[in-house]
Amino acid sequence: MNKIKISWQLAVGSWHCAIHYWLHLAHRQLIKRNKRSALHIADCPLPTSRCPLPIAYCLLLIGLAACNEKKKVDHSNQPQSAKLESLTKPTNEFVLSSIPITAIQRKDEQIEVEALGNVAYDTRQIGSISSRVAGRIEKLYVRYRYQAISMGQRVMDIYSPEMMTAQQNLLFLIKNDPDNTTFIQAAKDKLLLLGMSNEQLKQIIRTNDPSFTIAVYSNYYGHIHESAMNGTMNTQLAGMKDIALITEELSLKEGMYVQKGQSVFVVYNPDQAWALLNIYGDNQGLVQKGNMVRINPETAPGKDFRASIDFIEPFYRKDSKTLTARVYFNNSELKIPIGSQVKATIFGNSKDAYWLPATSVLSMGMDKVVFLKTGNGFKAHNVNTGILNKGQIQIMSGLSPSDSVAVNAQYLMDSESFIKIKE
Repeated sequence: MNKIKISWQLAVGSWHCAIHYWLHLAHRQLIKRNKRSALHIADCPLPTSRCPLPIAYCLLLIGLAACNEKKKVDHSNQPQSAKLESLTKPTNEFVLSSIPITAIQRKDEQIEVEALGNVAYDTRQIGSISSRVAGRIEKLYVRYRYQAISMGQRVMDIYSPEMMTAQQNLLFLIKNDPDNTTFIQAAKDKLLLLGMSNEQLKQIIRTNDPSFTIAVYSNYYGHIHESAMNGTMNTQLAGMKDIALITEELSLKEGMYVQKGQSVFVVYNPDQAWALLNIYGDNQGLVQKGNMVRINPETAPGKDFRASIDFIEPFYRKDSKTLTARVYFNNSELKIPIGSQVKATIFGNSKDAYWLPATSVLSMGMDKVVFLKTGNGFKAHNVNTGILNKGQIQIMSGLSPSDSVAVNAQYLMDSESFIKIKE
């Protein structure tokens, strides 16, 4: 029995020491590879009947070593589909989204051009009141700028030595040589050319009394403006650069002298007006003479009216990069104040082209960008655009009818980065 007991102890001790030896190797491997284990296992003495570590703990450490070896398996041979590169691309190259898409469509669209402008006098209706004789102003019947006058209204009386001499010559011929009809008719014609009316001429012949003054009448209806005193119309008023001058008395006074042929007043007719519309460069090729226009005045937003383009100025005005189109209209009923602002919609010709919703295109300064459908996402793509019309934008190049793009490009725009086009 004693021999059997000693043999059993030696067997158990040998088995335990073998386990402890392998445990020691596993522990050293953990320290070497992970450098995170702080355990220390002492050498096992031989022979021994007990172990300070339970067998279950030994098996646990051996299992941990095996698991650590399993984690070190090389993944380099796994399929590329498992990588996350395609999901980590920045938004300036690729965007994953499921928003609605659209494609370019070719159709014939009637072009509508929006424009702003103002109301001005129709310069074709401007009249000039001139003095046909040199003389002194004896009486003025108009007193302030923008005073309304009617056709045939008396404006002023002028004393003219030339007119007085011509009247005396006529009366002398009638009295002393009544049969000399040729000379008498020539004297009458001269008085008419000097501005005398037929009624005045008949009255002089009937009374045999020359008039010391000649009356000047207006041949126009409208608002009176003071003209320049140099014989030509005031260029500032003619150009209507400042039509909002304060209403004040005229600088022309009684007692002043006027020259023969000098323009004294100009008359603007407010019932005949132009709407001057500013056409920007990208729309100038779409607007032509005769195009219909819907005009909405700021003074009467609900009373828009239709007219047509009467004239397109063939030059750019000073300090302006827009072309001016003139729209004639009758202002006798509308009574739109001269100088007020208007909004206009010009109905141009139809255009056959490829169109895309304007929301599908982002403006990046000189570049225009759409988000092109690629696989499960979208890629920023450069396009060339044309005109913008009723929420549609013309696509000139960069897309084909088979391409699909995001309907709302702004939705895919990353507000914290700039889009960089990569072809």
